[in-house]
Parts: sequence; structure tokens; C-alpha cells
Amino acid sequence: MSSLKLLSPAKVNLRLDVLGKRDDGYHEIRTVMQRIDICDELEISLRRRGIDILSDSKDMPQNIENIAYHAAKSILDRFKIDVGVRVFIKKKIPIAAGLGGGSSNAATTLIGLNRLLKLGLTRKELIKMGTLLGADVPFFIFEKSALATGIGDRLQGIKLPSPIWMVLVNPKIQVSTSWAYKNLNLNIGLTKKKNNISILPPVAQLSDVVDFLHNDLEHVTVKRYPEIQMIKEELIDKGAEGALMSGSGPSVFGIFSNRERADKAFDQLRFTNRDYTLFLSSSFDNKNQGGVNGSN
Repeated sequence: MSSLKLLSPAKVNLRLDVLGKRDDGYHEIRTVMQRIDICDELEISLRRRGIDILSDSKDMPQNIENIAYHAAKSILDRFKIDVGVRVFIKKKIPIAAGLGGGSSNAATTLIGLNRLLKLGLTRKELIKMGTLLGADVPFFIFEKSALATGIGDRLQGIKLPSPIWMVLVNPKIQVSTSWAYKNLNLNIGLTKKKNNISILPPVAQLSDVVDFLHNDLEHVTVKRYPEIQMIKEELIDKGAEGALMSGSGPSVFGIFSNRERADKAFDQLRFTNRDYTLFLSSSFDNKNQGGVNGSN
């Protein structure tokens, strides 16, 4: 086998608490993340030499500027493999949208090359490699809903109601994660550690998920882009049980009690005059890429 195609899913942050800034410049966070079925498609191929990261999207960074390039290079360098890699990314996940598209592509590249090259790396080993690439990369290698702490690299699997139906709205604005953290007021915007969710309450029903929806970065991005708050309010008006900005934004998701209500809201929002990208989505749980050895 010299090539394979894999799905590379997006994620939403059902909760994001920023606890403080570390000495190394990163922020200590606590977040609940879930993969959703908005997916890029990656075709990973072996070639004679070099690493090429290409896409059907003119807006996506290519080659050395793309995190997937560094994922491929980390595999080839570690194992001193004299082979080239081509990754073609068919984009569906909006770029710089708070949905983890770049991190997901990097994780999928690691998983795919582990499979193509028959390296036999365990999930734990791949997660360790992913940590060096970006804070969200380990989550996508973990391949299940998780409570993430540290910089997002310490992962604890959690069981959420499934499926969770969402309408996701992207206002076609690109928001830099580093900008959002830089502008977070450390005295006002941080979640106090006493409000600890390191041990999650039982999440047996959708209402439990709605109850812990929260994002410390939301007020930062909303201050600059007030349409995010308008989108949240519109989703609630259309029947969402709760709505939240994902990650550093600007994408906003509304959670609905069932598919029928999500469908109805999606159809209603499609006929507004705003130039937004809309997705009807559900959770991507219990799906994996089959390129990881074992469960550790």
C-alpha cells in the first residue's frame, strides 16, 4: 500500500477554562472537547523524496508553513526513513475558526504514516509526538471525547450523550489563537481554579452538557467581533438548548435536543441574508482511523 485516504474531523470545545499563564509562555487550560462530523479528507501518499502538503483551498498554508508538514517530517526524521510524502488536503473545515482543523490534519498525518509505513507506534507514542506539534494534536490522536488539562496534552476520556446534534455557524472571519490568548485579561478573564471540573459531574443527559457550556476566550473575541454574540442569540432564538463559541472562535455552535429541531434551525438560518457558512453536524464518537497499534 503506497497511499490511503483518511477523514480528519473538526472539534468543538464544550467548555474552555483558562487557568493561568505558565513560565514557558503557554496557558494552563481545562477543556472538554468533542470531535464532530465536519471533516477534511486527507490523501497521504509515499513518493521518492521530499514532503509536499497540498490542498484544494487557496487559503490553506502549504508545505513548510503547514503543521501537517512538520508531522510528516517528525516521522521521517525519527525513523530515518529515506522516502518522500505527499499529503493532499481536501478542505471542508473552515480555517482559523476555532475548530482545530490544522491540528486534526497533523494528527491524521501521523496516524496515516504510522499505518502506511507499518511503524507499529502505539497511541501513547503518537500522542507524545503530537504534543511537540501543537496543543490540540494529542486530542485528535486520542480519538474520543476528552477532558484535556495542562496545555491540552493531558487527556482523560469522558462519555457524553450521543449523538449530540448541532448547527454550527462560521461568520467567515479568521481569528488567531495566539491573538485571543494575548488579549485575555489575566485578572478578569480567567476561570478561578476553585471552580474545578477536573472531576466532571455525571454527563448522562444533554441538559448536563448544556449546563457546563462555557468559554473563557469568548468575551475576548466577541469584543472585537460582536456578530458572534448575535449568532449565539439567533441560535437560541431558533430553538438551541445552548450556544457557545468554540476555541478562540469565531465559529459558534448551537446544541439541539434532536435532529429534527437542528434541521429546522439549519433551514431557517440558510435563508438569512448573512454571508455565513453553516453546518448541520453531530458528534463523531466511536470512529477511529485504524492506524494506531493498541489502546495505550
